[in-house]
Amino acid sequence: MDKWPETLQEAIQYFTEEANCNAFMIAIRWADGVVRCPHCDSDNVTYLPSVRRWKCYSRHPRPQFSLKVGTIFEDSPLGLDKWLPAVWLICNCKNGISSYELSRDLKITQKSTWFMLHRIRLAMKTGTFKKLSGEVEADETFVGGKAHLMNNKTKERQMARGKLKGGGTVGKAIVMGLLERHGKARVKVVPNSRRFNLVPEIYKHVEEGSNLYTDSLRSYSGLTQYAHEVIDHTEAYVRGTVHTNGLENFWSLFKRALKGTYVSVEPYHLQAYADEQCFRFNERHATDSQRFIITMQQIVGRRLTYKELTGKQEELERDPG
Repeated sequence: MDKWPETLQEAIQYFTEEANCNAFMIAIRWADGVVRCPHCDSDNVTYLPSVRRWKCYSRHPRPQFSLKVGTIFEDSPLGLDKWLPAVWLICNCKNGISSYELSRDLKITQKSTWFMLHRIRLAMKTGTFKKLSGEVEADETFVGGKAHLMNNKTKERQMARGKLKGGGTVGKAIVMGLLERHGKARVKVVPNSRRFNLVPEIYKHVEEGSNLYTDSLRSYSGLTQYAHEVIDHTEAYVRGTVHTNGLENFWSLFKRALKGTYVSVEPYHLQAYADEQCFRFNERHATDSQRFIITMQQIVGRRLTYKELTGKQEELERDPG
């Protein structure tokens, strides 16, 4: 095939063949098309068709390997014919795709697809040292259920924990966002909206001297390194170029995915869902095929185990006995 699939239909048909999956993975992982051992980087390898694996002739404990080793797919019993369409779907479904829907599509268990999707979200997480510049908006949003919509047992449990005292934002998770106008966004789940949580994120991601636009939250005061202007939402939402409407648009897309597709997201996993939506927003001008390729180029060197995903790894580290 001279070019990679351009549509979901083409992708499903193309990746049905194992040879096509292997050719694609080789092209993604090694620009020169030469397979190398993920353990020692030697190209002295050969393909073993009987076991559908490669063998490295250098001396080390694990001479045989598959193309999934060293990627987010490692140790998964599922074939690439299921993994690659799953990557395509989550990259390109505007509001995300639920584990239940993917379970029906791929005919595997919901628990497996939930784990798959979190591993793919790890690949969608984009890290860069390049700072945002020009005109940058900063804002935060609250994520969580409304108290009057909770059933009595949930409400009682939350009240016992002291999470329903005070305003409507008490007990909710907080996501901070930064957006370079006509550019890309960055998101971070923060413990609260106090200055010592928000301002360091601005220093970390926004170039000094940039035009910074925020709402009237006091935590944003004193940002003298920037041309900082504030819009008070009790008076107006736009004053010339001073507004945070770009981020408000991002929050609406993010919450549409949370409420409409994922329905219930634990705070422990919220950062992964924010990274997923941020990726699709940042690559909004790319085609479906381009978003798929970008994600696949980030699968190497990233690993997420089920224990890490569920927090059991942290429990073991705290209490090894």
